[in-house]
Amino acid sequence: MPKDNDNQASAQFPWSKSYPVDVQWNTEFPEKTMTEMFDESVKNYADRTCLNFLGKKLTYKEVGEMVDRFAKSLQDQGIGKGSTVGVCLPNTPFYLVAYFGALKAGARVANFDPTAPAEALAQQIKDSKTDLMVAINLVGDAAQPLYPSVEKAMALTDLKKIVVCDLAEALPAAKKIPFRAINGLCNKTKWWPALNKKIAAFRDKKGVKEVVNVKNDAKHISFAKMMKSKGAPAPVSVSVDDVAVLQYTGGTTGVPKGAALSHKNLTVNVQQAHLWFTGGKKSDKQEKVFAVLPFFHVFSMTVQMNFALYMGAELITMPKPDLVPMLDIIDKEKPTMFAAVPALYKKIVDYKKIGDYDLSSLTTCLSGGAPLPETVMKGFKDLTGLDLIEGYGLSETAPIVVANPLNGVKKLGSVGMPVPKTEIKFTKLDFPDETVAINVEGEICLRGPQVMKEYFGRPDETAKVFDKDGFFHTGDVGYMDDDGYVFITDRIKDMVIVNGFKAFPKKIEEAIRKFEGVSEVIVVGMPDEKTGETVAAYVQPKEGVTLKADDLVAFLKTQLKDYEVPRIQNVEFRDTLPLTKIGKPDKKPLKEEAKKKAEAKKNAPKGPSL
Repeated sequence: MPKDNDNQASAQFPWSKSYPVDVQWNTEFPEKTMTEMFDESVKNYADRTCLNFLGKKLTYKEVGEMVDRFAKSLQDQGIGKGSTVGVCLPNTPFYLVAYFGALKAGARVANFDPTAPAEALAQQIKDSKTDLMVAINLVGDAAQPLYPSVEKAMALTDLKKIVVCDLAEALPAAKKIPFRAINGLCNKTKWWPALNKKIAAFRDKKGVKEVVNVKNDAKHISFAKMMKSKGAPAPVSVSVDDVAVLQYTGGTTGVPKGAALSHKNLTVNVQQAHLWFTGGKKSDKQEKVFAVLPFFHVFSMTVQMNFALYMGAELITMPKPDLVPMLDIIDKEKPTMFAAVPALYKKIVDYKKIGDYDLSSLTTCLSGGAPLPETVMKGFKDLTGLDLIEGYGLSETAPIVVANPLNGVKKLGSVGMPVPKTEIKFTKLDFPDETVAINVEGEICLRGPQVMKEYFGRPDETAKVFDKDGFFHTGDVGYMDDDGYVFITDRIKDMVIVNGFKAFPKKIEEAIRKFEGVSEVIVVGMPDEKTGETVAAYVQPKEGVTLKADDLVAFLKTQLKDYEVPRIQNVEFRDTLPLTKIGKPDKKPLKEEAKKKAEAKKNAPKGPSL
């Protein structure tokens, strides 16, 4: 592989002949810390709108001052270099202030899913060595308890303090007063069903369920109190190689681990994204980035929040990506850039009243987190005239490593080419030390300045995923064509071994989507006494359509190899399919369901022998 300072490096890679004309693969990116990047934007774009939350706007200067006050208050409480600050928040101004305030105090950030149960939060608090957690005073429901889970997790761990953010403080003045007034009535109106119904409707519109009363003691401090901190934070010596963020992921083994992303990993990836998606050009026109995916997910953290701040954009946020409120905001605020998972784009394309909304302000729309079906890509193009720009990345890579060009050829089914300074190779699935040729499937392996340092506190797990040449083995399967375009086939851990033959769910899912009347599908492996594993398909028909398993299986026999075709009894039709918190198809519950179904079949009483 070429050295970083070899100006002719790109000529040695297959993608060099297809690379965008305004992007050089061997571009050198300045190494800087996240706080340096943030402070530069505050200085350069001081009077521009930085945040727009449900209509309340803050300038870069105002946000910069809030970050400084938060950092100073953290330092006053003994938080600094070596500390971990957990950020357990929906997309609100509090998230950005806590994130950059923690970094400016010298601490590292651990991202937490605010809808996770207490036990999961506690496990991550222990693993990340979180000292202080930033949470919001909201109560959800049994499935998404929000603040009560944080409080319960504190009792299960050594967590020292919780910073509590009051949602009302983030709302515009016209909404803050009625919001507080209505929630002040919440415990006094049990006998008044009509008013309770109005309160519930108001909360649902704002994406919340209930405000919780928070303890007032030494272990709890309000965000508002931290904003009263005086003076600037003390300077902290932070290296670009210091860990900035712990991003939790199942990785290639399914065990939750913290991907330790350095300041360099994150700031270089933002610069890579900026060069790739804008050509690196600065513009006097302010972009508007609409962030609907949760910031605690790496895709949104980098491609929406950090990317927007780097280029001085207005960052429009909402706490929950519900379709109609999201479309209302697009229609009203006129964002120019948008990123989402394919499932959300599908909702937009399928929405019967989509013609009531003006989407013409959008100029760049990115897709990631899951494979982008051809039907969704075409549907969005027909609706808006825009190509969805698909990319590929992982929590361990900050995340962008491969993307389709903004201007240039976009091959159907491809996630694009390696972004600048990113090297890629493919290794044999059975012999990971051996590489495979162009157009041959193998495990995707990556090396570049955005690839994580390690799994936090897990040297054995880190050693498993890095080879002797420093390439990170992703656990994903794919290949590269003659023009340097990457195609993702599947994940190694999702692969189904049928009588020794490798069946890849993604390929089977793509074939099932071609069958008329199919809306969505998830394919998983099911244990089988005779073949080791067999294919199970869970299919969501289009609205109003009835499908038959035998018809689908007959069709698949014309599209796939015998071992890839699910048996008729292993095809199930569902009104809905499970999704993860950011809207990706969720295979985990269906794998468990398939496993239980196989066990029940195995343990079922056998009929009388003849």
